[in-house]
Amino acid sequence: MEIPPNKSGPSLTSLHRAIAVLSTDVIAVQEIDFNLPRSGSINQIAEVAQAMGANGWAFAPSIVGTPGEKWQKLSKDEIKIFTNETAGSLAGSYGIGIASTIKVLKWHRLELGNSPIGIPLVVPTDSGTSSKPKMRAIYVHDEPRLALAATLANGFTVVNTHLSFVPGFNLAQLKKLKSWSMQIARETDTRVLLMGDLNLPKGLPVAFSKWRSLVNQNTYPSWGAKIQFDYILSDQLLPDECRPLPFSTSGISDHLPIGIETLK
Repeated sequence: MEIPPNKSGPSLTSLHRAIAVLSTDVIAVQEIDFNLPRSGSINQIAEVAQAMGANGWAFAPSIVGTPGEKWQKLSKDEIKIFTNETAGSLAGSYGIGIASTIKVLKWHRLELGNSPIGIPLVVPTDSGTSSKPKMRAIYVHDEPRLALAATLANGFTVVNTHLSFVPGFNLAQLKKLKSWSMQIARETDTRVLLMGDLNLPKGLPVAFSKWRSLVNQNTYPSWGAKIQFDYILSDQLLPDECRPLPFSTSGISDHLPIGIETLK
């Protein structure tokens, strides 16, 4: 799920309400802000954690600054994973996050790089609303991409990512991400769930990764979903070990939320 900035998206009250309605143990979000003025200088993933009653959360910045405006890549000295237990501060940033009511044993981060070229994209001018926004085409430069993973006390490792929108480059990122996820699974003796906005249309992530898609539904745009960009993939969890959760539009994102409930 992707959370837009407050100026064009929901109020903090709406965010809390929407997250509480989802009622899940783990939430992975993309396109979130951390201390950025455009979203009220708040820590959005901490607000998500508070709304779901989670003690564990982490934010992984992809850039310092505001996407589409003024931003820069992280320096080697800047915090790569900011958590509820991290000492110190982090400048206004943009990235991805995970919140969990299940104890997190370890956090992991993987750098996935960015495409040297951008492409024209059709984007909503007022994303995050329940009504249909106007669309416009703009040339978008690709920002650095990454993955954030949480190894949980229940035997799962949840991997969250937001891959590049540049065709071909996102497939290379998925290949690297799959190898990294499998390595974590071996090292931690856990089962991996890979989730997030893969920016790949329905069928491609499964065909390319050979992993199962545990949720098959169109997710974008939220006001009339016609394509699946968001996935939960696994090669270890069988279909009879989980079921998709029947989420409806959250009202806080231009993507529909997806989720699963494990049965075994």
